[in-house]
Formats: sequence, structure tokens, C-alpha cells
Amino acid sequence: MIDNTIKVIVNFSSGIGSWAAGKRYAEKNGTEGMVLLFSDTKIEDPDNYRFLHEAAENIGARLEILSEGRTPNEVMTDERIIGNSRIDPCSKILKRKLLDRWKSKNAPPGTLEIFGIDWTEVHRLERMIARNPERNLVAPLCDPPYTSKQDLIQWAKSEGLEPPRMYAMGFHHANCGGFCIKAGQASFKLLLDNFPERYAAHEQWEEGMREIVGNHSIMSDRSGDGKKKPLTMRKFRERLENGGHFDKLEFGGCACALPE
Repeated sequence: MIDNTIKVIVNFSSGIGSWAAGKRYAEKNGTEGMVLLFSDTKIEDPDNYRFLHEAAENIGARLEILSEGRTPNEVMTDERIIGNSRIDPCSKILKRKLLDRWKSKNAPPGTLEIFGIDWTEVHRLERMIARNPERNLVAPLCDPPYTSKQDLIQWAKSEGLEPPRMYAMGFHHANCGGFCIKAGQASFKLLLDNFPERYAAHEQWEEGMREIVGNHSIMSDRSGDGKKKPLTMRKFRERLENGGHFDKLEFGGCACALPE
């Protein structure tokens, strides 16, 4: 049933960007009719769940938690796909479709939708507005004053909020427990260093899926001849264990809640 009291929906990710976007809007416009909408992938870092609730309390708006029920790997297993930077069934099913379904059932048409992307990703904002002209989509962090992620982290701390611990570990995106099918080699190196048990579980899953779908992988590699080739988590780990190279600038990240 449509709730006509809903005026603003903040797509809440449990990361620093969505908190800052919601906070910036709230400081200027208040929180009347605001809903903080979180879709749980079931694999977030425990500290993200702590931040999620504390961040919602800090903004002072209603927190709504959704869950499809499956993890990203369970979705990809059911879809018989190993996701990568070009194919993201987990983002589509666990985030976009679930969030949009809730919005269509609960929020009035034209409800303002807030996203946590910043000025470095303004092209994403422009693209999603162009593809969804009927929706009221905004990203406050794309407007001045322009801030860095470190600025946002310091802002949170000044509010008495401790940001998700994954940022201090070097992760650019504190989502899905450090695992993302659109992440790059630098992110997977951080996952292996900080959460080896998580890395091992995802590696085992990928190896099992390859027996079903063939020579596909989450990561890719252009070393040697420069041509794009599959790079499995197992081969990547073995390369690092043998002192091999990796792309230290390839972090990636899916921005998975953004409308297509």
C-alpha cells in the first residue's frame, strides 16, 4: 500500500557515501517523510551492520531493511553465472529489483530518491537520470562543496560516528564484506590480506562454478600479450604467494543500487 507520508528515500548502503548524502540532504531540508532504505546482501562485514544502525540514528530518519534472502554467490549459483565487471546478477536481483519493487509498492510516484555517489561519478548520475526521466533522482555529493572520501570519514567522526572498519583497511568500498564481482585486483588483494577466510570461501565457490560454466572468472588479466584473459581467485592468490605482480590501482566497485 502506498504511504503518502514518504517524501524522500535515501538508498542506504551501510557505507560512508550514502550516510553523507542523506546527512547533507537532512541538514538542509530536514528529515520529514524520509526513509533510509537498505537492502541486505547477507554478507556485509559485521561492522557495517553496526554502522548502519548508528548512521540511521545520527540522521534521525526511519530505517527500512530489506532482504531477498540469498547471498550474491547463491544468486549466481542459481543463475548459473560467474559475475564479473560486465555481468552482475547479484546487483540486479539483491539490490536494484528488490529496492525498486519496494519503492513502487510503498512510495508515491515522484518520490525523491537519493544516492550516495559523489562528484567523481557524476557521469553515473547523468546516465541514470537520462534512462529514468520519470523518476526524481539526485545525488547531493555531486554538488558543491566537493568532498573526498576521507573528508566524509572525518565528517562522520566529528559527528561521533565511527566509520565502517574496512575503510581503515584500505578498501575503497565497504560493501559485501570486501567481496564484489566488479572489484579489481587491488580490492581482492585487500580481501586476501584482511579476510583470508572470506577469500578462501569465495575462491572455493568460484572453482566449483567453473566446473559448471567453464573457463570464466570474476577477475581478468591483461598481462603478457595485453589481451583480456580469465584470472581466477585461486590463480591470483597463488601469484601473490609467489611474489607476483598485481594491479595496485584496480579497485573497481559496482554501485549496485543505481537504477539502470
